Amino acid sequence: MNKPLTLLASAMLLANNAYAAEATTEKSLWKASAELGFVSTTGNTETETLNAKAKASTDREKWRHEAEVTSLNSSDATTTTAQKFTLSGKSDYKLEGDKNFIFGTVAYENEKFSGYEYRVTEAIGYGRRIIEDDTHTLDLEIGPGARQSKLDNGDTESEALIRAAAIFDWTISKTSKFGEELTVEAGEDVTVTKSVTSLSSQIEGNLSMKVTFTYKNTSDVPVGVDETDTETAVTLVYNF
Repeated sequence: MNKPLTLLASAMLLANNAYAAEATTEKSLWKASAELGFVSTTGNTETETLNAKAKASTDREKWRHEAEVTSLNSSDATTTTAQKFTLSGKSDYKLEGDKNFIFGTVAYENEKFSGYEYRVTEAIGYGRRIIEDDTHTLDLEIGPGARQSKLDNGDTESEALIRAAAIFDWTISKTSKFGEELTVEAGEDVTVTKSVTSLSSQIEGNLSMKVTFTYKNTSDVPVGVDETDTETAVTLVYNF
């Protein structure tokens, strides 16, 4: 394990220990959601696409924690046309005044047809909540990190990077929410820019419908792979 990953693992372990101690004296504030989208066509074109996501988060006096797993699988009558799996975790430690915080994040991505067998990214840094009121929040983050990649041909790559992010949430009404998360991970050789825009509307009770548009650009990719990927998803969301 390289030094950046070791440092981040230690930071996340400390965060987990602090949360465990806090949880013994405070009622659990965990929130969770599960998303599922499925499209099937028959006739002249036979395709199946399954999009799933699970997310858990908590916001306590000094700590915010978030974990997310996503899966996408698309196939036609004979072959798999798209396959992606991601796993990520993030912890924020709030500094005095609660507007400033220290964050640590780690993400794993396995995407078929991307030219990479997998990618792991870690980062730590400083963030500040620029806006916080009854309906809006905006967090800005920046910090150093590292990225490890394994290509389909077996080669491995490792590079340092700078991660910057802007995370905006808007509660439009009691039943509608808008979100935008923009991240830029600028490495020594490769810069990855990702934007996730979402709009959700409550159907009834804990059930909502969500539309998400994801844009991802990788500045340098293996031969035969496009630099830009986009994904539009319509899912049903159940909030626990």
